[in-house]
Amino acid sequence: MTQREAGATIAEWLARLITIAGYILAIPLFWIAIRIVQEYERGVIFRLGRLVGARGPGLFFILPFVERMVKVDLRVVTMDVPRQEAITRDNVTVKVDAVIYFRVVNPEDAVVKVADYIRATSLIAQTTLRNVIGQSELDELLSRREQVNMRLQQIIDEATEPWGVKVTAVEVRDVILAPEMVRAIARQAEAERERRAKVINAEGEYQAAQRLAEAAQVMAQNPITVQLRFLQTLSEISTERNSTIVFPLPIDLLQAFLDRTRAGGQARA
Repeated sequence: MTQREAGATIAEWLARLITIAGYILAIPLFWIAIRIVQEYERGVIFRLGRLVGARGPGLFFILPFVERMVKVDLRVVTMDVPRQEAITRDNVTVKVDAVIYFRVVNPEDAVVKVADYIRATSLIAQTTLRNVIGQSELDELLSRREQVNMRLQQIIDEATEPWGVKVTAVEVRDVILAPEMVRAIARQAEAERERRAKVINAEGEYQAAQRLAEAAQVMAQNPITVQLRFLQTLSEISTERNSTIVFPLPIDLLQAFLDRTRAGGQARA
C-alpha cells in the first residue's frame, strides 16, 4: 500500500467518524429543538435573552442554546385565599376567607413583568381582602356580600392588569365571628322578631276596633240589625244547653213599658 492510498484510507475513516458523530449529535439536538404547545398554552420565546414573542398552539422548532421557550397556561386558575383576620368599620373582629378565579390574557407580560404571577396574585388578593373588610360594616359583609365580591374583583383586577392577568370573579365564602358576637346577634334577632310580633298584634287590634266601630255605626243607623243580633244571641244560648237562660230585652221595649207605667200613675193621681 502506497503512502497516498494510506492517506486516503485515513481520510475516509475520519469522514465516516465525523458523519457518525454528526448523526449522534443531531438526534438529541433535534429533540432539544422541537417544542409542542398545547391548545390551552402559549410559548413565550426568548432569543439570546431578548423577547421574540408568544407562539402556539402547535409544533415549533427553536434554535438550541440560542432560543428559549417558556410555556404559559391560559386556563382559568381557581385559588383559595387564606383566611384573613381584620376589624370591620364598626369595630367587629371577623375572619374571612375567599376564592379567586383568574387567567392569563397576555402571556408575554405574565412572563416578563412579574416573576411568579400566581403567587403575586395570591398576595394581592390577601391584602385587598383585609382592606375591603376594614372599609365595610358587619351588616354589609353578612347581607350584601355580592357588592363586596364585586368590589374585591374590581380592585384585584386593576392591580393584576399590568401582569397580563384577568381576574374574572372573587367570592367571599365564610365570615366567622367571635362566639360572644354570635350570641349578641342572636339576641338582636330575637328582639327584632318580638318587635315585629307586637307590631302585627297592634295592627290586628286596631283593625278589629275599626270593624267594631263600623258595625256599631251600622247598627245605630239600622235598628233592625239590633233585633237580628238579638235573635242570633238567643239561638246561640239555646244550643249551649245551659240550665239558666237570660233573655236580654231591647232598650226601646223597656222604655215603652216605663212610659206606660208613668202615664197610669199620673191618671190615678
